[in-house]
Amino acid sequence: MRDGHGSTDAYCVAKYGQKWVRTRTIVDTHSPKLNEQYTWEVYDPCSVITLGVFDNCHLGGGKKATAGTAARDSRIGKVRIRLSTLEAQRIYTHSYPLLVLHTHGVNKMGELQLAVRFTSLSLANMIYIYGKPLLPKMHYLRPFTVNQIESLRYQAMNIVAGRLGRAEPPLRKEVVEYMLDVDSNMWSMRRSKANFFRIMSLFSGIITIGQWFSQFCNWKSPITSVLVHILFLILICYPELILPTLFLYMFLIGVWNYRFRTRNPPHMDTKLSWAEAVHPDELDEEFDTFPTSTPQDVVRMRYDKLRSVAGRIQTVVADIPTQGERFHSLLSWRDTRATSLFVVFSLCSAVVLYATPPKVVAMVTGVYYLRHPKFRSKLPSVLINFFKRLPARTDSML
Repeated sequence: MRDGHGSTDAYCVAKYGQKWVRTRTIVDTHSPKLNEQYTWEVYDPCSVITLGVFDNCHLGGGKKATAGTAARDSRIGKVRIRLSTLEAQRIYTHSYPLLVLHTHGVNKMGELQLAVRFTSLSLANMIYIYGKPLLPKMHYLRPFTVNQIESLRYQAMNIVAGRLGRAEPPLRKEVVEYMLDVDSNMWSMRRSKANFFRIMSLFSGIITIGQWFSQFCNWKSPITSVLVHILFLILICYPELILPTLFLYMFLIGVWNYRFRTRNPPHMDTKLSWAEAVHPDELDEEFDTFPTSTPQDVVRMRYDKLRSVAGRIQTVVADIPTQGERFHSLLSWRDTRATSLFVVFSLCSAVVLYATPPKVVAMVTGVYYLRHPKFRSKLPSVLINFFKRLPARTDSML
């Protein structure tokens, strides 16, 4: 680990629950060795322990005091370890990269060598905790609003910072804020992009299933499509096998993925955080003070950029109520011809479904959607065309 002067006066802070610990400061060295051991009583195996490394500003390191700012302990890096990712009774020895995001980009300040061991006296009690509520009963009977939670969180941070500032050795307020991620709710274009790609990654499984289904429907692999048809017909003839087959499939996936499980707890991921290809202006905006201290022309440029991004988001969000209003207009008689057609269609469907066994309906529907491409049209179906022609309330908006 090193700062701009080539060495550090490093110390480490660890936090779990209400217990905070601070190691001694190792003065003027590139590779400080702490060799300290601490123990916490785990109240929930699904919680997180946080460790941060800092450069002491009182011993020559950190950010020096200037005319307008006070001396601050510089951040060297932070590590979070979720206890549920640790196997019981096993010692994990691993080097975690210490990454810090600055206005000029992400920097690797060094590595933190840790030895972590998670022990449990009762496996049954640990499994029981997985089914318990995360919060006390009153949090569900009388829940707080979002603003109340943010206010209480800020007040709790100030109380903790004041208490730890009076400890010996003291912990400065910037250290407590960094350990508690106080600025995590502030606007950041980088975090917004990272969360967007997290959403896309979340839905990638559904997209993959849709692509597989499209391949079956288009008969790109005739043998696979025939097998899917056979499996579908078996499940239709024996519907009691659907749920057992589904859970058996998930069991097999879980057993197969066991061999690919991570051997060490995950660390800070620069790719997931979208910190590798971030624009310098976005970083400068992220580290800007609140309220802003940036020149007016830069603020105007960022505001225009934010408006363009928000405009695209607004377009996507506005499409959601549009589809819902079209669905609602099926029976609202706003378009009398469309509603008449749908009412007649509903009556005919009710008569047909009442007289036809459910297995036959499901079989015909499945075979229709899995039909060969020779019997398909590249144009949208009649139902989709009908739905897209339904009126929405966008016509009444200014």
